[in-house]
Amino acid sequence: MPRYTVHVRGEWLAVPCRDAQLTVGWLGREAVRRYVKNKPDNGGFASVDDVRFLVRRCKGLGLLDNEDPLQVALEDNEFVEVVIEGDAMSPDFIPSQPEGVYLYSKYREPEKYIALDGDSLTTEDLVNLGKGHYKIKLTPTAEKKVQKSREVIDSIIKEKTVVYGITTGFGKFARTIIPVNKLEELQVNLVRSHSSGVGKPLIPERCRMLLALRINVLAKGYSGISLETLQQVIEVFNASCLPYVPEKGTVGASGDLAPLSHLALGLIGEGKMWSPKSGWADAKYVLEAHGLKPVVLKPKEGLALINGTQMITSLGCEAVERASAIARQADIVAALTLEVLKGTTKAFDTDIHAVRPHRGQIEVAFRFRSLLDSDHHPSEIAESHRFCDRVQDAYTLRCCPQVHGVVNDTIAFVKNIITTELNSATDNPMVFASRGETISGGNFHGEYPAKALDYLAIGVHELAAISERRIERLCNPSLSELPAFLVAEGGLNSGFMIAHCTAAALVSENKALCHPSSVDSLSTSAATEDHVSMGGWAARKALRVIEHVEQVLAIELLAACQGIEFLRPLRTTTPLEKVYDLVRSVVRPWIKDRFMAPDIEAAHRLLLEQKVWEVAAPYIEKYRMEHIPESRPVSPTAFSLEFLHKKYVKIPESGDL
Repeated sequence: MPRYTVHVRGEWLAVPCRDAQLTVGWLGREAVRRYVKNKPDNGGFASVDDVRFLVRRCKGLGLLDNEDPLQVALEDNEFVEVVIEGDAMSPDFIPSQPEGVYLYSKYREPEKYIALDGDSLTTEDLVNLGKGHYKIKLTPTAEKKVQKSREVIDSIIKEKTVVYGITTGFGKFARTIIPVNKLEELQVNLVRSHSSGVGKPLIPERCRMLLALRINVLAKGYSGISLETLQQVIEVFNASCLPYVPEKGTVGASGDLAPLSHLALGLIGEGKMWSPKSGWADAKYVLEAHGLKPVVLKPKEGLALINGTQMITSLGCEAVERASAIARQADIVAALTLEVLKGTTKAFDTDIHAVRPHRGQIEVAFRFRSLLDSDHHPSEIAESHRFCDRVQDAYTLRCCPQVHGVVNDTIAFVKNIITTELNSATDNPMVFASRGETISGGNFHGEYPAKALDYLAIGVHELAAISERRIERLCNPSLSELPAFLVAEGGLNSGFMIAHCTAAALVSENKALCHPSSVDSLSTSAATEDHVSMGGWAARKALRVIEHVEQVLAIELLAACQGIEFLRPLRTTTPLEKVYDLVRSVVRPWIKDRFMAPDIEAAHRLLLEQKVWEVAAPYIEKYRMEHIPESRPVSPTAFSLEFLHKKYVKIPESGDL
């Protein structure tokens, strides 16, 4: 018999349907009838028959026709919402779909798997898991390690040994011994009480990353979780059933307790959960709709699920990958600006950077040469001012290798720390099967990723700071020799005047966000946890800083392309013309003022999706291969042929250049 899960005014109702010929309208009325059945005031309705409503799918939010038969309009066990006419949305209402719902209406379950062993996960892997590109399975070695670890816990229970978090309370209650018949209740109580976060829920990609990373840490075999429970958690991930995890509430020691507790709460069938099929619903309904059962926690398993730095690290992983992407593309955007401002390439000479051989600086200078070398890529714009009397450029152009370079090196440093943290055991107590014992320690402390992500924010911010100054030079006619604010009929049109103000506002906001959160610590848990990392805020604000950097560079990209319009018919180098063409495929030139925000968003999207890098990268790599002494990438953020093969980008033939 078909059954549907229906959302009415914040409540979820299971509505069976004996006759598949019944209509969508019947389902809506029946759901409202069940909703008001036990309401003292009849739900505020004089009569159920008088209620006017709309019915829509939770997946994709598509409206349904009330006259359509259920067997035609819906799949068995589908989730729908009844929206009652005249209802005002409560301020604490959880929408059925997260932000960016259009991304999930076409969600397809992945077919490929990543095998996790707890030792070899990369930042790229975790981001791809977050995007839903892969399912998860364990390696045979990981399964054996998990089983051996659980045997130690079972032995502790059998022998009634006193061990923190297994047979005792937590934090200040570490000396309170728990009776054997209460050990499972202890773990459930732990998860419930610690689920005390606030704020918006993590978006699906970030919740997937968090869950995948916790699975990877458990796969190391130092947590004491049973293989049965871990396999259940993996099944939940593979079904894309994602618990409601508020973004705020962690102090980063003892691990990310609040967010990881919310993660575990959904796994045991409590709280809210989201899937592409259901939208937000009660976790027990979402699990049931996917043929899954709630996890029943055994001794130690609640603690195993919530103790660690995975919130900080998973968000940090996204931050590192986005920082790497925007750092590469910042060089391309800056090179285009230099062309428009008729700058010189002399400051990128190999010998200058060889005598100050920072890896990032050398790589950035190389990229500028690969994009601007007039012998390799003739530029009519460069040729037009070859014999000008200008000796050198402003720092924002001349010093790009030095400023962008240290950003590259910062990212490489932080990526190394985050990669180590991805594959680290961060529980307490740790279970060492080889020694047959548990040991209490402090691997849950988030100071490593917290400090690294504060450093990342400070480093990457400089890309926006220097970009904003280049935007000023493009918009200022006394510096650019271009029309004021890059628009014809200035005065009637304002052009990029306020776009530059937006960039300045974002840079100023970043200055406050770059204050390190990890310099703060507040004692918690009755002074037993008396030093904490504040790494959750370090990770969240690093992502905000990076987003602002992307947006500032999007504005510079638009401004530089607009500057090109005033230099026509002259053309720049081939790779930079390809970048110009890419931008013009989504944003047309500014002839007169128009609504600018969509143009900025379109350019931001190009940077987010690394489209700017993809069109320029083949030329950079070909230049690298043709300059043998410089043929080795010198930075982890440098371009590689592997990237080309993954993205199916064709390296141009020499005739194309």
